[in-house]
Amino acid sequence: MPVATFKTNPIALEELLKSCGAGKIQLPDFQRSWVWDEDRIKGLIASISQAFPVGALMTLDVKAGTGTGFARRPVQGAAPEAASFTPEQLLLDGQQRMTSIYQTCLRGEVVRTVTARQKLVDRWFYLDIRKCLDPAADRVEAVVSVPADRKIKADFDKVTKLDLSSPALEYEQLMFPLNQVFDWDNWQDGFDMHWLGKGDTATRTLFRTFKNEILQSFKAYQVPVITLGADTTHEAVCLVFEKVNTGGKPLDAFELVTAIYAAKGHRLRDDWLGASGAPGMQTRLATFGHAAGQKFGVLEKLAPTDVLQAIALLHSACERQKAEAQDKTDKDLPPVRATRASLLELPLDAYLTWRDPVEKGFEAAARFLREHHIYRVLDLPYQGQLVPMAAIFATLGDKAEHTTVRERLARWFWCGIFGELYGSAIETRFAKDLMEVPAWALGQGPEPATIFDGRFRPDRLQTMRSRLSAAYKGIHALLMGANARDFRTGKTFEAASFFDDNVDIHHIFPQAWCKKTGLPEAIYDSVINKTPLTARTNRIIGGHAPSTYLRRLESGKAEDEAGPALDIAPEVLDSYLQSHLIAPGMLRADAFDAFMADRERQLLGLIQKATGHQILQIAPEEGEEADAEAS
Repeated sequence: MPVATFKTNPIALEELLKSCGAGKIQLPDFQRSWVWDEDRIKGLIASISQAFPVGALMTLDVKAGTGTGFARRPVQGAAPEAASFTPEQLLLDGQQRMTSIYQTCLRGEVVRTVTARQKLVDRWFYLDIRKCLDPAADRVEAVVSVPADRKIKADFDKVTKLDLSSPALEYEQLMFPLNQVFDWDNWQDGFDMHWLGKGDTATRTLFRTFKNEILQSFKAYQVPVITLGADTTHEAVCLVFEKVNTGGKPLDAFELVTAIYAAKGHRLRDDWLGASGAPGMQTRLATFGHAAGQKFGVLEKLAPTDVLQAIALLHSACERQKAEAQDKTDKDLPPVRATRASLLELPLDAYLTWRDPVEKGFEAAARFLREHHIYRVLDLPYQGQLVPMAAIFATLGDKAEHTTVRERLARWFWCGIFGELYGSAIETRFAKDLMEVPAWALGQGPEPATIFDGRFRPDRLQTMRSRLSAAYKGIHALLMGANARDFRTGKTFEAASFFDDNVDIHHIFPQAWCKKTGLPEAIYDSVINKTPLTARTNRIIGGHAPSTYLRRLESGKAEDEAGPALDIAPEVLDSYLQSHLIAPGMLRADAFDAFMADRERQLLGLIQKATGHQILQIAPEEGEEADAEAS
């Protein structure tokens, strides 16, 4: 009979971490590097703080004095002397978890990790004491990461939103440093002295509650460890490692909800992917309303979790309305949510109720985007803004077709883009949008927070140089919506011509000319010097000075078709230029500086009109209008 070659024991988390730091537990060298981003680290910390399981570890015993048989290395961030220590065990499964917890909770140094967009950052991690003790708060939101200087800044580093650069500031903000979670006595002493000096006993008592309910969870936390015997063959170790480290995409909320619904007899995956030859929601939405010859539309990258979030918003809003009808107080009203937790708690009957309205809501969102000249997913300013948009359209139904309602929805849309409001921490804004925008659009409620917050900083125009900026894409769409006409054909950029003529955003003063003239790239490459044009028109422009390519366009000499040249009258070409908010006289004179100043003013006026917010005085400076007409 085969004999088990492993044993399973629960071991205290603190003991495991100290073993990692000292080199008693190390990694086989075939393990990949530590790669977890800060959001996954926060989720792991949140689970431990709630005493939730985070999975078992698997280790391999090492015979004393025999070496490991494998090249090995310490856990990333361990003490330098750990490398010279012969390990007692190798960690086969659990490296990402152990490294994340070790670096955030025990190491005492800033953690170098990456954002969700894979940007390398240095972070300190904190527990928000108030949020940890709030049963209604999402625990992940109670885990706060701050930069290396311990300051969170806003408004492009002009305003400090959170400063934790000294212990006194930590005490004042009730933010507990996670790297002291196993040894909090000194921090608690300083905390007590701080609040004792203010005569505040309630806050001191609050920390003791936090210590007993949260910090003790870390101290008492145990991890199940599966340990392979030291005599396990190399072949068996590699086979086990391959089985437990398959990699790939981690389970997301959709996968978990799929499993929950399957137990109740509903095949959620069939709804999304389709079944029996019928297309699912993914295909129906990805191809909805796409232009002729185009395989996908603006909803091409819609994820199943986006659909679930929209449904969760509508379901939770409905539950809140029911509670309000029962005259419950604000604190007893259920929140409107689209968090991961709300997705996992979404009842099957709620999903079935809102599934079809939400699909129609996303279709309405796609139509709305096309109306505003956003035809491709490449040009979509914010993927995340689709979620509240679909929920809002599902709520409004046919009322969204009313002119006044549509105008207000457009203003909300542009404020979100030019306020750059959907880049991060967006679930809270989703909820506000659904609670506030439909009522306001119907004239039954106050101005939404997104409208109030959606103010554009005029100096941003000079720094936007690529599609990484949502506002950059927004300007592209606004220009097309303002009936900009192609320099060569005079056609506006409706859906058909957009795809047929391969329209994209191009330089007005060409890059080659700007480089030859010695202009700084940071200036000439901004969105101020760009506009939508057809691919053929851009080829004709080439690297020529504006004065040169305008003469070529007027004479028709740039055309390469057989037959006579097709002239464009100067006044007609000027009208095309003006439709792009370009002063013809400045362009014909190759007056780059004057052109940039004038077009910046005009673009700000375009944004001001879209958002309804005063940006700056947009009237032309004295003498500018005369210069523009000098041609």
